[in-house]
Amino acid sequence: MSAARGLFLERGYRRTTLRAVAGAAGVDPALIAHHFGSKKGLFADVMRFQCANALATEGVLGGDRATLPDRLIDAVTDLWEDADFQQLTTQGDEAAEAIREYLERELLDRLVEFLGGRDATVRAAAVVTILGGLIYTRYLNPLPTHAALTPAEARRMLAPSLHAALAPGPRRRSGTGAAQAFAARTVAADR
Repeated sequence: MSAARGLFLERGYRRTTLRAVAGAAGVDPALIAHHFGSKKGLFADVMRFQCANALATEGVLGGDRATLPDRLIDAVTDLWEDADFQQLTTQGDEAAEAIREYLERELLDRLVEFLGGRDATVRAAAVVTILGGLIYTRYLNPLPTHAALTPAEARRMLAPSLHAALAPGPRRRSGTGAAQAFAARTVAADR
């Protein structure tokens, strides 16, 4: 994985070949194709690995729930402030797709499991939406005001929204609400 990451950083996605990655890793190219399927699959795994390391369950989801919003924002800004990660994110559609898949499939699922309860999917979807908005407006398509914020200022601005998103909703008397039903359908359709 580190050989692939290094070559993607050095050469970019288009100019990196599976043969070059295999040579740098000292393995047969067929082994890489077998494990990752294609260069796109290898790149997606490199990106997911970067995201997973930054948002490691024990580091971010462990600890006091009251400070979870701060840890989530810090993990996202630390990851996206890293120059190497920023360079990987400019690799085109492959990078955007890998980031989207990580947010949708891995982070959302981890949050649902961590939060638990009847409305965990809705709360996790709200958290991912807030973090996705931070990523989009600060890094992918920066708005001048958002990009000018320090990570600490971004945390101060967004932590209250994340606290609200993470808090369990009021108990409803008549089954699931429209938002819960929508989130459940959305998550089920993506799998």
